[in-house]
Amino acid sequence: MAGRPGEDARRRLVDAGIRLLERDGPEALNARRLAAEIGASTMAVYTHFGGMAGLHEAIMKEEFVRFGRHLHAVPRTDDPVADLLALGLAYRDFVLANPQRYRFMIGLTGPGAHPPIGHDLIGEGTPTTLPEVNAVFEQNVETVRRVMAAGRIRRDDPVPVAAQIWSMLHGYVLLETIGVFGRDGVPTVLAPAAVNLLVGLGDRPEAAEGSLRSLASAAEAPAPAPRPKVRPGRRPRA
Repeated sequence: MAGRPGEDARRRLVDAGIRLLERDGPEALNARRLAAEIGASTMAVYTHFGGMAGLHEAIMKEEFVRFGRHLHAVPRTDDPVADLLALGLAYRDFVLANPQRYRFMIGLTGPGAHPPIGHDLIGEGTPTTLPEVNAVFEQNVETVRRVMAAGRIRRDDPVPVAAQIWSMLHGYVLLETIGVFGRDGVPTVLAPAAVNLLVGLGDRPEAAEGSLRSLASAAEAPAPAPRPKVRPGRRPRA
């Protein structure tokens, strides 16, 4: 069922903004180019979003929703440390696949292009004023809680611990996007940094390295062959 005209126009502008982000970077997001992308006048931006600030916020929300879905798709296992490491790799994969979008999402843009959404994470418990962004961070916090409950790291406030992990990962992926680590950054920089951080938080070195190995083994395991479809009442041929 088609949406209302206003909703359709908003969606088209958001999708156009994401296309421009991917193609030309955050600096390309202006009313003239967005309107031209969908064959409308610049007034469409002001009619549906009240201006570029409103459109920027809508694009950011949409991208964080997509980011959250990407992380949520990571399987959860009975090893929460391996799950935490897997979330980190999924985070990295998203950034490398969408570097321009990530620049915009995280605020690495020109003046005025990023909505003022920052929050005092330590004081307030969430990194921004947008629930779509906070939901992504909460996946990290929830996994940290599982790691603590399993006795792998010290029981502490999970929010600052999740923030430590986020800070390490964010710094790494930004450097990787500009080619600092070449092809071997994950085994030589990211994985050791993650193990060192986990050990600093109270995990045993052999346990942290074991979780890392189990994650690597799972990634290298071949996918199971699909089962043959069997029609009801018939046996598969040998």
